[in-house]
Amino acid sequence: MAVLALWAFWLEPDSLRVTATDLPLRNAAAPLAGMRIAAISDLHAGAPFIDAAKLQRVVAMTNAQHPDLIVIAGDIFVQLVEGGSEIAPRVVADILSGLQAPLGVYAVLGNHDEGDHAALYLSELQRAGITPIDNDVRKIDVGTLHFWMAGFADLETGGPDIGATLAKITDDAPVIALTHNPDLFPSVPPRVNLLIAGHTHGGQVRLSFLSRKILHETRGGDIQYLAGHYRAQTDLFVTTGIGTTGWAVRFRVPPEIALLTLRQDSAK
Repeated sequence: MAVLALWAFWLEPDSLRVTATDLPLRNAAAPLAGMRIAAISDLHAGAPFIDAAKLQRVVAMTNAQHPDLIVIAGDIFVQLVEGGSEIAPRVVADILSGLQAPLGVYAVLGNHDEGDHAALYLSELQRAGITPIDNDVRKIDVGTLHFWMAGFADLETGGPDIGATLAKITDDAPVIALTHNPDLFPSVPPRVNLLIAGHTHGGQVRLSFLSRKILHETRGGDIQYLAGHYRAQTDLFVTTGIGTTGWAVRFRVPPEIALLTLRQDSAK
């Protein structure tokens, strides 16, 4: 038991890995097919095991994968919890400014980022060269082709407006969307080729009864999309993220930087 406790309450939550996933999409026409996306989520800067050195590791490990595109799916900034230590938003942004990808770095805020400090966080992201896209879109050129990057604000705290956001898209090019809470997925139309989200931390503990208990206590409600690839009217990928919330514990759900390689699903 002592070994398991050491692993769950220290070694695993303090770890970091890159998980590589070939992600077959129903519609991954050019320029999406073959695109490599690094998905980062739930940094919870200042929470246990998430100090400045850990953020620097995240940046270095992400850049080492040479992704085409980097997305940050919310819960980025300070979370003052027992066992943590505050990191100034400017310091967090300065470290994240080191992220590099030829197609850019895009972010949305999470439920822990919203509130009185949201404007400051958005400003710091922009200063760091990271493009916030809450309820907004950006056209991204890839050679002679292009796709759209769309962002939907957090479901619980940000007021997502899917219709108005997608209405800003001016043609039928592919769309990759980013949001924090994957429970938004049923409302996302097939116009979006892929939705990337975080928020769940994969339950933090991979024991079916306990992971959902942790999520229920920290989020409330039913848990629909825990981690990985889901398909309904379109495709969803949920990363298990990097930090913790509630209990500073991870067991069989190590912190991850998710490296997604988009593929065309021949089966569809």
